[in-house]
Amino acid sequence: MVLMTALYKRLQNLSGQSIVEITLITPLLLVALYIPADFGIAFFVGNIATTAARDGARIGSVNKKSGTTSKGGVVVDRDFTSTDAIVVRDAVVARLPSYLTSRSVTVKFYEDTPANCFEFIEVTASGNYRFFFYQLLRLFGATVTNPVQMSRTVQMPYRNQPSSNNTKCTGTTVNVTYSNV
Repeated sequence: MVLMTALYKRLQNLSGQSIVEITLITPLLLVALYIPADFGIAFFVGNIATTAARDGARIGSVNKKSGTTSKGGVVVDRDFTSTDAIVVRDAVVARLPSYLTSRSVTVKFYEDTPANCFEFIEVTASGNYRFFFYQLLRLFGATVTNPVQMSRTVQMPYRNQPSSNNTKCTGTTVNVTYSNV
């Protein structure tokens, strides 16, 4: 009986120690779990930006060229115009994640230089990503780095072109940039 009473008193004294240990360990455990989650979200946002750029390049690669060059009433060449680039740009902007700030989209059509070259479209989607963990550190007075710049570039060939075009084009005919800085 005396042994049970002594054991009971000892267990009562240790219960306060457990609460203190849990109180000290919990913030460290939450930080250790949150950092990988925050980097996972950043990876996911980068993947969405890549998908947005790829979708825009796909839209631009299947679009019919709206500009024309003619000789004597006969259409010699069809060119991309800024209207074509704006359609692509707007599609990319609509798909970019809201987690990115200072978003920017650049659309370039490469064609006509050198003659009979392999035409393609290049879409670049970029923006700044702020890690939420860094924002939490600022609450405690820590100085942290600025947002991370994420930039994704996709090139896709224009689908309706002759198979004899085997040299990659170097001339940019249309270069449209959107920025909401």
